[in-house]
Amino acid sequence: MINIPKGTKDVLPKESYKWQYVEKTARDLCSLYNIKEIRTPVFEHTELFLRNIGETSDIVNKEMYTFLDKGGRSITLKPEGTAGVVRSFIENGLYNEQMPLKVFYFTPVFRYERPQGGRLREHHQFGAEVFGSDSPYIDAELIELADQLFKKLKIQNLELFINSIGCLECRPKYNLVLKEYLAKNIDKMCAVCKDREDKNPLRILDCKEDACAKVCERAPKTIDSLCNGCKSHFEEFQKILKGKKIDFKINPKIVRGLDYYTKTVFEFVSENLGAKSTVLGGGRYNNLVEQSGGKATPAIGFGMGIERLLLILENLNIEIPNPKLDLYIVNLPGFENNAMELAGFFRKNGVPCETDFLNRNLKSQFKYANNLNAKYVIVLGDDEVKTKVLTLKEMRSGLEQKLSKEQIIDIIKN
Repeated sequence: MINIPKGTKDVLPKESYKWQYVEKTARDLCSLYNIKEIRTPVFEHTELFLRNIGETSDIVNKEMYTFLDKGGRSITLKPEGTAGVVRSFIENGLYNEQMPLKVFYFTPVFRYERPQGGRLREHHQFGAEVFGSDSPYIDAELIELADQLFKKLKIQNLELFINSIGCLECRPKYNLVLKEYLAKNIDKMCAVCKDREDKNPLRILDCKEDACAKVCERAPKTIDSLCNGCKSHFEEFQKILKGKKIDFKINPKIVRGLDYYTKTVFEFVSENLGAKSTVLGGGRYNNLVEQSGGKATPAIGFGMGIERLLLILENLNIEIPNPKLDLYIVNLPGFENNAMELAGFFRKNGVPCETDFLNRNLKSQFKYANNLNAKYVIVLGDDEVKTKVLTLKEMRSGLEQKLSKEQIIDIIKN
């Protein structure tokens, strides 16, 4: 027998309704915000991620699934969703459409890392991206969308952390201040951070090693080095969040794990996965479209791990409604064809329906209907076929009514 690869997981039929519920909730919310779906390939040219994510990031250095295809081209399974969306934005000329352009996606992402709670080597993300506006109102609107999603899913124990990491004007100034501080403590840090000191010192603030995290506790804050534009943007952003009554804390350690972020960065964090873990994170990437070969276009986005979200729902004992089957047709021996025909009639009229083709006895069929959470049951035999009058039984109350199939449709739908 060939087993499933390490770090992957099957979504079984008994669990898939939970995924569908989360996805539908997110889709419905996106519709309210006029955010349209985009779908991009599972794999892209490796160069896309090297250029956009940054060669000093852990994703590029340690975690990407990269291989040569039969044409000798370097291909990578997508490790995150934004880079592919930006590529599509440029390649398909979406910049010619009315701005702001708002998109969302559900996608598998692939990272070669140690599997942990809610984070597998193949996991799934819900993401949203907005192109064409540098307004702090857009930043707040995306966070409001995420906040509304958690509220609709009845998750109330998340913390929102925000920060600003500046732009191309003020970032170099901050890097100099940070380098000066790090130079005094570089001997206490891990080998990876020592290598990052010159290439990308900001990335050190994201290191999870205890020794490095301790050094970074007293590191200069990005918000103390912001230019006037970034400072004004961040202050206005906070005012808007307060006006929306969205609670937040400023966390100067948040820089996110990808090199393309500018200005606003944010994370929704939960303690229901053991240690504090990020459930949803994102920020601005105002230079990424231009760096990828497109026209200068401000943008912002976020990504949320669906597996982590489902694990939080489970840990909080938040019940996800399991859809019930509307109708089950119990058929007597020899009436399989009649049952199939009747089931077809109900299905064509929008009534989810099931029947038996395993020759179960009546008791077993009723037990099976109960296991399927069927709302109603019909027993189909000789009398029912001849008279075309059916006995509809409501499983919860036991109430029975003699009706035509058309009347049954009206009752079930209403």
